[in-house]
Amino acid sequence: MVDTIIRDISREDIIRLAIFLALIILLNWGIKRIAQLTAAKQSRWFQKALPIIDSLADWITFYGIIILLLLTFSKNDWLFYTLYTHGEVEVTALLIVIAFLIVSLAHRLVKLFNKYILSSVYDYYGVDRGLGYTFNQIIYYIVMFAALAVSLTSVGINLTAIGAVFGVLGIGIGFGMRNVAGNFVSGIIILFERPIEVGEIIQINEKVGRVEKIRLRSTIIRTAKEGTLIVPNQYFIEQIIKNRTSARMMAQVRVSIAFGIDTEVVQALLEQAATEIKEKENGILDSPEPDIRFVDFNSRAMEFLIEIPVVNFEIKEKIESKMRHMAAAIFIKNNIQLPSIPFQIIDKSEPPFGNEG
Repeated sequence: MVDTIIRDISREDIIRLAIFLALIILLNWGIKRIAQLTAAKQSRWFQKALPIIDSLADWITFYGIIILLLLTFSKNDWLFYTLYTHGEVEVTALLIVIAFLIVSLAHRLVKLFNKYILSSVYDYYGVDRGLGYTFNQIIYYIVMFAALAVSLTSVGINLTAIGAVFGVLGIGIGFGMRNVAGNFVSGIIILFERPIEVGEIIQINEKVGRVEKIRLRSTIIRTAKEGTLIVPNQYFIEQIIKNRTSARMMAQVRVSIAFGIDTEVVQALLEQAATEIKEKENGILDSPEPDIRFVDFNSRAMEFLIEIPVVNFEIKEKIESKMRHMAAAIFIKNNIQLPSIPFQIIDKSEPPFGNEG
């Protein structure tokens, strides 16, 4: 096959191909260079359009190289050889390449349109970030489904037959993939109902993070400590999720002390520690003031809750750690005892999990 391709190309064709490849690459570099030099002297609007120009230059290079290769190999019979026939459609390698270009071009165009065109429209009309993200996702999936349909139809694949095949397969694997289907449907519900939106701060299982991306099957949550969480969309529909976006972010520390200690003294010391942290650390709000409360007691301990308002969830755990260090140092300095855990004697005469057999 390779020998046949090379045999059908003359030396002049190879030289012409190399020259045009060099020209296309040089054109790409020239467009980007001129755009950068012009953006440095022009208005802010032109500087904002610079990424669009760079993307267009890359597109010209990519599609120009593909078209150049197709023109170079246009004399080869293998490019027009009929791979299979479906009805009146004779599918060739050239037709498959064209189908691929349709999908690729649709993907690039819709990404560019959403990122640079619609984002400006959203800013102009004051559309919030979450709603704009929902519109972008809906437009992207509609365009890509349409592009795939056109591509598959152009290569002679019957979409009705594909639908029937997937219907039969769906009956067989429906039970095994019900979680996938549930997450998919939940993703659509989230995009339309918007119970959570991109950029919002939510709490999941005592972990606080910011919503970065909502996909059809899962949602990406970025936390300060645990890193990235990939949460199935069905979780947001079935579970109770705390939305912390509009709530005041608080660094919270619970402290337990033993009985017999003056609680007024403990509260005064904790207030002093919170005040020192507020003066030394960045990211703590001026209002409201840190709040220290005697919240509970049980058979072995008395509990205090310290709450310090912070600017965001990234600083929350840092302040909590500082507060624990400060409380420990104050307790040691003032001989304040923590509650002791009663020692338990384990009877080894019996197995820890009961009798076997």
